[in-house]
Amino acid sequence: MDVQSLAILVLLGSFFLMILLRFPIAYAVGLSSVFCLLVQGSSLGDVCRLMVKGISSFPLMAVPFFITMGVLMGSGGISDKLIALANSCVGWMRGGLAQVNIVASYFFGGISGSAAADTASLGSILIPMMVDEGYDGDFSTAVTITSSCEGLLVPPSHNMVIYATTVGSISVGSLFLAGYLPGALLAVSLMIGSYIIAVRRHYPKGDKFSLMNFLRQLLKSFWALAAVIIVVVGVVGGKFTATESAAIAVIYSLLVSVFIYKGLNWKGVWKALEECVNTLSIVLILIATSSVFGNCLTMLHVPDLAAKAIISITDNPIILILLLNLIMLILGCIMDMAPIILIATPILLPIATQYCGLDPIQFGIMVILNCGIGLLTPPVGAVLFIGSAVGKTPMEKVVKATLPFYLCMIIALLLVSFIPDISLALPKLLGGYVPAVG
Repeated sequence: MDVQSLAILVLLGSFFLMILLRFPIAYAVGLSSVFCLLVQGSSLGDVCRLMVKGISSFPLMAVPFFITMGVLMGSGGISDKLIALANSCVGWMRGGLAQVNIVASYFFGGISGSAAADTASLGSILIPMMVDEGYDGDFSTAVTITSSCEGLLVPPSHNMVIYATTVGSISVGSLFLAGYLPGALLAVSLMIGSYIIAVRRHYPKGDKFSLMNFLRQLLKSFWALAAVIIVVVGVVGGKFTATESAAIAVIYSLLVSVFIYKGLNWKGVWKALEECVNTLSIVLILIATSSVFGNCLTMLHVPDLAAKAIISITDNPIILILLLNLIMLILGCIMDMAPIILIATPILLPIATQYCGLDPIQFGIMVILNCGIGLLTPPVGAVLFIGSAVGKTPMEKVVKATLPFYLCMIIALLLVSFIPDISLALPKLLGGYVPAVG
């Protein structure tokens, strides 16, 4: 066995072994990279250099700002206002509170950018409310966790920034625009599934639709929704970079949370910032270690080898797209979202663009949606665990209740995978984006 083959075996073998042994993902990525470099005769100094290089990126500075913005707005008393806005839109339907849950997640996702934050914040309010109105607890929790994945697609999402930085050749603004329609598609598919279940189980309706009530709730929610407008319009319009707009959004979120909604006092601000630091430390460690891992993959030509292996199975673009989705869904069952984006993108993107004819923007939406589904699947489904804890429902019951919603999410994923304009229509219309492939 030559040195290259041995290094690949050590890199991937040790990585998956540590994943199976339930090592923290950052340790698994970092240690497997160290073992690989030692086999190749590199020094440990190279590891430190590559880690520092991995996080020394101006676009990546947007990540801590977006995380901070989401925590400040999520702690600033806007959840109730967004729920009231969603209720004024869809509360009149059969199973109205389930529909409110889904629509509120779309609104809140544009502020938090985090499925976990969505589940913890909205779930703590809506799940008890739904149970009190006669909804089953497992159904209420299933609706909450699946709809929270809309927040991964609706900008500003820090995971989109991580993907754009990993690819290096696409606009963050275009990727932001690309998320709106897939996020709406996911919401509609979940609403249809919820409606069917609500009709079968005779869940209650809410009050009739009132235009005046809708306008009143929209006015109350304006300051929260304006944060998203600042970020997206600023980036897409070329007024700010993603990092600059994120920094402005943090200041805006602080002012709105403390002085307008008054959901935070200064003691709460410091607590929110502490939460940001804890989250950010995890993200940056992952990015740093994944940079070393990605460098090892590139040096060992693993993306080329993977492409040849997959293409040897079939050259049919439809089957290849299904295979790519299957690979990402399997990875989602054993890995968290950020590592999948950082590690799988360099390997799978060349296959997606060269052999499947997918645009990098469209593939990015596919990656994020696949990872979102992974957050709901055991054994590593973080959002599944959070939802189970918030809803005080055993995880096994939540998984069973989520099965129909998995189907809704898979249908949305397949539509995004095979209909490019779901992802690319808005970037081409508003962002001046020129598709990279035909």
